[in-house]
Amino acid sequence: VALKRMLNFNVPPVKNSTGEPVWKVLIYDRFGQDIISPLLSVKELRDMGITLHLLLHSDRDAIPDVPAVYFVMPTEENIDRMCQDLRNQLYESYYLNFISAISRSKLEDIANAAIGANAVTQVAKVFDQYLNFITLEDDMFVLCNQNKELVSYRAINRPDITDTEMETIMDTIVDSLFCFFVTLGAIPIIRCSRGTAAEMVAVKLDKKLRENLRDARNSLFTGDTLGAGQFSFQRPLLVLVDRNIDLATPLHHTWTYQALVHDVLDFHLNRVNLEESTGTESSPAGARPKKKNKKSYDLTASDKFWQKHKGSPFPEVAESVQQELESYRAQEDEVKRLKSIMGIEGEDEGAISMLSDNTAKLTSAVSSLPELLEKKRLIDLHTNVATAVLEHIKSRKLDVYFEYEEKIMSKSTLDKSLLDMISDPDAGTPEDKMRLFLIYYISSAQAPSEIDLEQYKKALMDAGCNLAPLSYIKQWK
Repeated sequence: VALKRMLNFNVPPVKNSTGEPVWKVLIYDRFGQDIISPLLSVKELRDMGITLHLLLHSDRDAIPDVPAVYFVMPTEENIDRMCQDLRNQLYESYYLNFISAISRSKLEDIANAAIGANAVTQVAKVFDQYLNFITLEDDMFVLCNQNKELVSYRAINRPDITDTEMETIMDTIVDSLFCFFVTLGAIPIIRCSRGTAAEMVAVKLDKKLRENLRDARNSLFTGDTLGAGQFSFQRPLLVLVDRNIDLATPLHHTWTYQALVHDVLDFHLNRVNLEESTGTESSPAGARPKKKNKKSYDLTASDKFWQKHKGSPFPEVAESVQQELESYRAQEDEVKRLKSIMGIEGEDEGAISMLSDNTAKLTSAVSSLPELLEKKRLIDLHTNVATAVLEHIKSRKLDVYFEYEEKIMSKSTLDKSLLDMISDPDAGTPEDKMRLFLIYYISSAQAPSEIDLEQYKKALMDAGCNLAPLSYIKQWK
């Protein structure tokens, strides 16, 4: 809703207006691109009058009679580039939207450039959008995708981190959370674990919210902002937890569809990238090997199959794809059968009555064609994705890992020794083995004795593992 409002020049879009939308250009940076792409498809953008969407730092030609909507982070280089656009008089008018709040000094830079370029009247609006977070599902968002290793677990827990670096990381996290609550139009009740990074974030966020509420005239949580009317006593609960509380779960090999796609395929911002295998036919000697085709699929909320099965165990997903395929084939055959009946010879009574009967059926079959095609597209998509996942499961024995780790984590008896699993050359990559051993190490009540540990280390080394994670976990424990 906030994005659509921004693309409509910060006026809420009118529902039943039949007029054409105003044609405009959308200019974003990488951050803006990541925020928009999981939410709005190119078609939806076009429906809202966006004819072109370009990256801020690409080479852009002047389009003098079109308004431009900017959606960027208020960084030095972005501001410089925007000032350059003003000087070059690229567009008719400029709607500047900042993903996070822009500082006073940077605003003055833009103002100076606008005066210098004699373009003050063309800068129509400047807005802080407070949209510095990426929404992936109806109830899930992440803080960033660009430079995400800057706010990762590793960044916070590095032994050589300086105080200023830590401050920067905390500020980045707080800024995104603050944006989220502004967009939600609600003030949270904050709970956190003490003495951890979570507490630092909580204290900073609390301070930022209070400062904003103190200035009643400019508060983001009252007045005619998006969340007007939501500012009530029903406050959401924000629980901040430090990853250190539970390190085993992210290492765990999972068994549900979405988690497997995340774990074994290249899956970012709801888009999965697959390499298609070109089949087994051998190319003639000396010929260059065939290039693998890359395909990318979007797994979004509009994909009904994904919505329904992303939390299901993998074997159920495979079965469901099969069922969908069968029902699709039945529908397709029905259409074919009707077509052949339509070429009826002779004028006998039966044929005529059958014809009128079948005409109705064919009409309904034809009207359900778009639906059928969409169904076919989804079936193909999930067949490809599921097959790719299955190849990983088979080649790395992920089902064995999953069951074994479940047993370790639930402290039940193991039917096979850990050492056998690690030294089995067919089971998984070195990384899989390391993950398994770390889960065992984290979950065990007392750490294995030095003699046992040496034995495990030797087996892990033989399997080609890098032992650095183990020494970290050992120290952590």
